[in-house]
Amino acid sequence: MQCSASPRAVQGGFTLVELAVVLAVIGLIIGAVAIGKDVQRNADYAKIKNKFIDQWEQAYNQYYQRTGVVVGDSQISPRIMVNGTSYVAAAGLPVSGGNMAGATLPAPVCAHTPEADTVIRNSANAYVANTNDLRVYMTRAGIRMPPGRAEGQEDLYVYTDTNGAPQEIQVCFQWNSPTTAAGAGNVMVIAGLTPDLARMLDQMIDGKPDAREGRFRLQTIDNSTNNAPGVEWSANNTFGRDATPSPTTGAKDAGNTRDEEQVITLTAIYKMNQ
Repeated sequence: MQCSASPRAVQGGFTLVELAVVLAVIGLIIGAVAIGKDVQRNADYAKIKNKFIDQWEQAYNQYYQRTGVVVGDSQISPRIMVNGTSYVAAAGLPVSGGNMAGATLPAPVCAHTPEADTVIRNSANAYVANTNDLRVYMTRAGIRMPPGRAEGQEDLYVYTDTNGAPQEIQVCFQWNSPTTAAGAGNVMVIAGLTPDLARMLDQMIDGKPDAREGRFRLQTIDNSTNNAPGVEWSANNTFGRDATPSPTTGAKDAGNTRDEEQVITLTAIYKMNQ
């Protein structure tokens, strides 16, 4: 009896070409996800500028148009200073203008007590609740404020940083003394910005992310030297909330990159036109 040969078992598996194609597809998917996250984050940053920062600038300008003075200034005896009614000249100095050395400078105008008052303000005077209240000034003038975080919290805006941790932006307005590092003038103080967000806002407002020059600047940077070189924004989103990056190399260093870290935040000033 002739026995027929058993058929050879067919071995399954992927060829090298098939494996290469699969790996390439996986790489494309991962890259698309990463790009998608960056696109979404940039869209969120643009929303913060358009729906919050820009609208607060418009509210400030609208207040000036309706009242003829900046927020907190006197319509009868204006000083062209935010909260100018609280300015008190030093003994023997002119009541208005002139040498401001020794004067009692105006406190900032906020709607809520800042998280770190010494960071928010550039004057010797702290924010006083129920006295120089931003929301009261705007409501009294009939100014519609940005929606912000919620009703009664229009000065606050909540977002998530690159680690997915919650962050809160707060805006105040104040008059900077000529003797301060940031220079004289009425400014919007914006606290709670992650370094990446601060750079993006600076790029959109001034055309380049320079912490020293332009209308949008890092609050603590000295801008008193003419034609001084630009300064990078300190730190980056790899630094944790309580980190203290080097003032000279912090923007280039790598901080604590643990995913559970809440990203460090900076305070910026946005110079107003009025």
